[in-house]
Amino acid sequence: MLYAILAYHVETTVQSWTAEEDAAVMTKMLDVHARLDKVGRFGPAARLGDTQKARTLRGKADSMVTDGPFAETKEQLLGFHVVNCETEEEAIQTARELKQVNPTAVYEIRPIAFYLPGLAIPRTES
Repeated sequence: MLYAILAYHVETTVQSWTAEEDAAVMTKMLDVHARLDKVGRFGPAARLGDTQKARTLRGKADSMVTDGPFAETKEQLLGFHVVNCETEEEAIQTARELKQVNPTAVYEIRPIAFYLPGLAIPRTES
């Protein structure tokens, strides 16, 4: 079953990290990724670009594009991990592993259904 683990963080906090602090967090994160990959549970992951560079399209397909997301939140969605876990509890445990190496992040765990024609992809919902 596929789960998205969405990583939320206070963007200004992440941007304030020195190159060494950022590298230390990312090195620990890559260690978690390697462990998950070794047991076949790790899928795509990405760090998203700055929210100031984001664009939002709302309404009909020809609607105007606006700057940003304008959510009234303290944390912003800054990245994601896709994991293949047998159960929701296993996905939660995976998020706990990520939280151990990035303790100030907030992680949202959400089941996903992913489909590409011709590929057998695990699904979280039937």
